[in-house]
Amino acid sequence: MTGLLSIPSDTLARAGVAYVHYLSFMVCFGALVLERRILKPSPDRREAIAMVITDVVYGIAALALLVSGILRVVHYAQPTPFYTENPLFWWKVGLYLSVGALSLYPTITYILWAIPLRKGELPQVSDALARRLGWIINIEIAGFALIPFLATLMARGVGLPAA
Repeated sequence: MTGLLSIPSDTLARAGVAYVHYLSFMVCFGALVLERRILKPSPDRREAIAMVITDVVYGIAALALLVSGILRVVHYAQPTPFYTENPLFWWKVGLYLSVGALSLYPTITYILWAIPLRKGELPQVSDALARRLGWIINIEIAGFALIPFLATLMARGVGLPAA
């Protein structure tokens, strides 16, 4: 019998982990773009709640991206040295961690928005805060946009030591 049922389970597991990795990356990127699009001074209740929810989605997707990436490096993709011996891999990891560290400020800000929102009030978002958050999110988007470029170079063996 041919078709999906004849695919070896190891192949399905590898494909599944890769799919989660790629999908979670797209969700992270999309959530950042949506956050940037919604962000403005003095948001209404709907916009403030949307920002909080979008950041939660971003956080969950970022965690799925991290876990699926670790699984790929350790078990479901190329042999581990393919990654660990490549400086581009470490640049990619560093970029991911830098974007994650940058995201802490907006995330903490949105968590603090939940306090007035639960009381039926709106968070106080000044022009300066909106600009600051906007700059941070722009940097995160740019960082995330570089990650697939590094990944495509890695997939072509760029950065690996000569055999």
